[in-house]
Amino acid sequence: MKAYKSFKYSELKSLAILLFIIVLIQGCSSTKYIPDYQAIVKKVTIDSVDSKFEEQAYNYVQKDIRPSSSFSINVPLYNLFNTKDGRYKTTDIKPFGTPPAILDSTLVEISRNQIQKFLNGKGYFQAKVTSDIKVKDKKAEINFKAQPGPASYVRKLSDFIITKNIGNIYHTEKPKFTHLHEGMQYDSDSLSYEREQVYRVMKENGYYSFLRPFVNFDVIETTDVKKVDLRMNVTDPPDGNHKQFNIGTTYLIIAPSPEGFPDSLRKYINRDTLNGIVYTDLSKRYRRNPIVRYDFLKQGELYDIRNENLTYDRLYELNVFKNVKIDYFRRDSTSNKINPIILLIPQKVMSNRVEGEVPFNGGTVGFNLSNTYTNNNIFRGAERFELQLKGGLQSRIGNGSSLFSDIYQRDFSISASISVPRLMIPFYTPVLGANGMPHTTFSSSYIYALQKDVSVRRIFINSITYDWVETKSKLHSFTPLNFEYRFGSLDYDKIPESLLANNLYYVRLLDRKDFTLGMKYTYTLNADKLNQLRSFVYLRGNIEVAGNMLQLLSNISGSKHDPGNGDYAKILGLPFNQYIRPEVDLRWYKHLGGDRQFVARLSSGIGYSYGNSVGRGIPFEKLFFAGGSSGVRAWQARTIGPGNYNRETLDSAQRRSFFGLDQLGEMRIETNLEYRTMVLRKFFGGVLKGAAFIDAGNVWNLTNADGEEKVFKLNKLVQQLAIGTGVGLRYDVQYFVFRFDIGLKLKDPQFSGSDQWVISKFLSGARDFKNTYNASHSPDTYRFLQYNFGIGMPF
Repeated sequence: MKAYKSFKYSELKSLAILLFIIVLIQGCSSTKYIPDYQAIVKKVTIDSVDSKFEEQAYNYVQKDIRPSSSFSINVPLYNLFNTKDGRYKTTDIKPFGTPPAILDSTLVEISRNQIQKFLNGKGYFQAKVTSDIKVKDKKAEINFKAQPGPASYVRKLSDFIITKNIGNIYHTEKPKFTHLHEGMQYDSDSLSYEREQVYRVMKENGYYSFLRPFVNFDVIETTDVKKVDLRMNVTDPPDGNHKQFNIGTTYLIIAPSPEGFPDSLRKYINRDTLNGIVYTDLSKRYRRNPIVRYDFLKQGELYDIRNENLTYDRLYELNVFKNVKIDYFRRDSTSNKINPIILLIPQKVMSNRVEGEVPFNGGTVGFNLSNTYTNNNIFRGAERFELQLKGGLQSRIGNGSSLFSDIYQRDFSISASISVPRLMIPFYTPVLGANGMPHTTFSSSYIYALQKDVSVRRIFINSITYDWVETKSKLHSFTPLNFEYRFGSLDYDKIPESLLANNLYYVRLLDRKDFTLGMKYTYTLNADKLNQLRSFVYLRGNIEVAGNMLQLLSNISGSKHDPGNGDYAKILGLPFNQYIRPEVDLRWYKHLGGDRQFVARLSSGIGYSYGNSVGRGIPFEKLFFAGGSSGVRAWQARTIGPGNYNRETLDSAQRRSFFGLDQLGEMRIETNLEYRTMVLRKFFGGVLKGAAFIDAGNVWNLTNADGEEKVFKLNKLVQQLAIGTGVGLRYDVQYFVFRFDIGLKLKDPQFSGSDQWVISKFLSGARDFKNTYNASHSPDTYRFLQYNFGIGMPF
């Protein structure tokens, strides 16, 4: 259990009550801040509009005269910060909340006219809308009353297309996109959609010069006022028929520096071509093939705007150009060839980033410092090289000791990786990139971790990973080679015998010396939708398998081993690991309208050792933890479980030795329910969003080698779940989201029976409960509230 010094509950409650009273008073007094000749709009209604169009019609009411919801705190907050001397301020406006809706007759008339036009566009050609305003005690109600008249329906559809080939293409593609059909209610939005789709289809089929204004509609009245005929026209340009264009020579030119191009590029146009491309690198930084590989405008092919957009996307995704521009020119007006000119402006190649953090709790303090060097073009082929150095330490504080006088944990790591923007597969060259940039990544890292008087761990990891995009929503990552060398050791001279005896499981993990050779695969669905307000299901599943190939080689060699009795097969003098570790993260995002969203998440994983790892378990680094800013947020990360584990069973010396050590397991289940909504639309250059959540989860072991209470059993699942709730704020500045969550423990599995529901102690007797806990668990202390800071959404 980690612990933090918390606010007094009584102080927190008093502050909340005071804020509520202030906001309530401000919300009830908006009218006193305006002159007598003004009024605040309290209600807007629209009568006699078909129910299916009511919400859309209301959107045409001007925003400045739309009243806020009765339950919104935006207006009270605005009043609190933007009033002075009994009036609204006209200068030095603070970005809190939104101002009240002040009645404006001009905006009422604009809204009336827009609602009427909206109804006309929905087939109510005879619609009339009137407005009525009632004012009393400086409070106004606005009522828009519609007389829609009869709706008009489409009796007959036809088209008039002069260019025959355009007509053929349209009639072939039309069933795939059209919203128009005979018998439908007239809808101008459907006509706009049809125009946009015709434009898209023509641009995808060689008609480079095709423009949207070439598509228009005739609405033909009939003798029946409820019926109209529709005719779509595709006109020709003034200079003749529409013409299809093929791609000619592509001129790809890279600027000499990030400052841009010289004044004239004419001399670079007439040069020798290779495979239909003239490649000119004025910066002398980039090799030809890695760049032209992602030019999808191929010589001789029909012009297709999708290939143009694809070229834009992939050249930007190379992450070496800050600007990409594609133009076209024709050598003569009679030619049906267009020659693309791709202009690329390079960005800075190298960067260096230094980051630091200060993790602390009630009994420890420390720091982590890292330096990351990045080169985005190390071999002149848009290869990304990254070198990171990271170090940190953690110290116990208290009992009069000075800062960092009792350092119990030291960490150091160095890692390097090279990412190449293509799949480097021996004897095979896959053609990928239509949906996303593929990458091959070579990485290597070394990790050193010291727990004073407990253990030292050294880890060396090498891997090769392929990442590719099947569609924009389906991502794949495959690591065919993952080599890991681990060398751990325990300080047996300084660890009490009783501690070793009672914690053999952790002893085996921390003291292990082994070798891993395995592979990984990860599949991700709908990651591209995570920042969108819509309903969808997100899935991320991965599986890691290790040791099977080495076990096969060991069997082929004829050597016999008995892992159950400590006789392990070895590679390079070390026993190799054999395990399987599947993991899944499943989420349901439900859009509730506006800025409201509900998210349900289930995250689960299990690590199972077998074969040459029987009796040793999975590697320490492959264990799972629960809690933290993206898990059960009422607990600090790595402080839940396993199961019903309670450190009260240890003596004081054992607890001090294990203070700060992670609580891990071979299996994890976490689930989260979160409701998200908007709080303030204008907040210091961004928007402020809020969330309320309930989290549950824990980790478990699969065997009882270290205690029955830590083992997963289905009939004890509910009893062993940690449950927390809380609220949070998200400060969204478009490119970053700064997150603050407060988690409150509801149910703590380290206790038993009704004592698990610690929320009752929080509401009554919290101080006595914490004093009792601290006395039996020292140096651990208990905390009901957990504060989490982070960047980005939790999930």
